[in-house]
Amino acid sequence: MKTVDLRSVPAWVRQFFHPRTLKEAISFANTCIHEKDCFLLACLLGILHHQRPGFLSYPSSHLVPYLRNELFPRAKFPDLYGYRDLRSRLIKKMSRALAMQMANRTLVVGESTVLHHPVEHLSLQRQVDTIITSPPYMNALDYRRDNRLRLWFLDRNITDYAPEPTDRKSAFDETISGFARNVVSFLRPGGACVMVIGDTISRKRIKTHPAERAIEILTGFDRKLSVERVIEDRIPDVRRSRRGAQAMKKELVVVLRKKVKTGRKESKNWSPNTSTSR
Repeated sequence: MKTVDLRSVPAWVRQFFHPRTLKEAISFANTCIHEKDCFLLACLLGILHHQRPGFLSYPSSHLVPYLRNELFPRAKFPDLYGYRDLRSRLIKKMSRALAMQMANRTLVVGESTVLHHPVEHLSLQRQVDTIITSPPYMNALDYRRDNRLRLWFLDRNITDYAPEPTDRKSAFDETISGFARNVVSFLRPGGACVMVIGDTISRKRIKTHPAERAIEILTGFDRKLSVERVIEDRIPDVRRSRRGAQAMKKELVVVLRKKVKTGRKESKNWSPNTSTSR
């Protein structure tokens, strides 16, 4: 791999890291991309930025990248702005990730953005018992902006971040339809599809009901699917990426079940007013 020249790195990226740390991180990311090692690349992205010592950046938030230099001024916390070696932190991250593996289980992991593509991209070739996922929140979050630092490490050609596709209802519908074709179609009879979906919100003068729309698309795709339960899960303010903001206040955990041949009692149609609290 070529030596990393930080002069080609955007200033907004450089401000997050000690120069030596940034060179190591970019070089390692380049190697992972070249070797197509998704596991190691994911481990790198997982420790890219935070305020704790086990992460690579200067003190910053974890979910949405922004520096916390007012909370941790350099003059008062000089150690937090020093070089952070990649090797030791990456080994610890890998150890934590590998320790969480489930024995004797097949776990299929796929990024939501690839669900439009043929199912071979997810290595899903047989029926599965359970699907657990969280599709992009329609008209609620800006994933590109919120993950801009990680995205830059994946693709250095990104110069700007266009509006989130799921701002448009048609794009959200396309995402859920792709999920139905490429993943839900492999759910075995009696199996469950569990989705964590953003609640009904009003944004940009548009009121959206993403859970209702997702259920409509999935049950329309497979008539054997029916809603078993919808659980309302309120989000504590300490868990929100923007505390005290007016955005997402709760999520809906939607459980759909695929009917078996012997017959399973159909659930009533769901509406945004029929969920149960958790």
